[in-house]
Amino acid sequence: MPLPKLTPEQQKEALAKAAAARSARAELRQKVKSGKVKVADVLQMTDDPVASKIKVSTLLESLPGYGKAKVAKLMEELKIDPSRRVKGLGDVQRKALIDYFSV
Repeated sequence: MPLPKLTPEQQKEALAKAAAARSARAELRQKVKSGKVKVADVLQMTDDPVASKIKVSTLLESLPGYGKAKVAKLMEELKIDPSRRVKGLGDVQRKALIDYFSV
C-alpha cells in the first residue's frame, strides 16, 4: 500500500507530532533511569499513549546496569519477542516482568 501524498502543511504537522512523541518517550526513559518511575508502573500503563508505544527492550535498557545483551537474555528467558511494545505484552509476560523487577 503506497503512502498517501501529504501537503507540505500536513507533512510538517506529522513531523512535529512524531518529534513530540519521541521526546515524550525519551523523557519517560529518563525518569525510569533516574528512578523517579518504576518499570513495573510503566508496564501497567497500557492506556497511556506514550508508555504503551515504547518497546519493552528500549524501556529495560533505560535501567542502570541493563545493556542490550542483558536485556536480550532476559527477554529470551521470559519468551518476549524483541520487537514487542508495552501495549502488546500478554498478561503472563507482563506479570513475569513485573515480578522480575519487583524483587
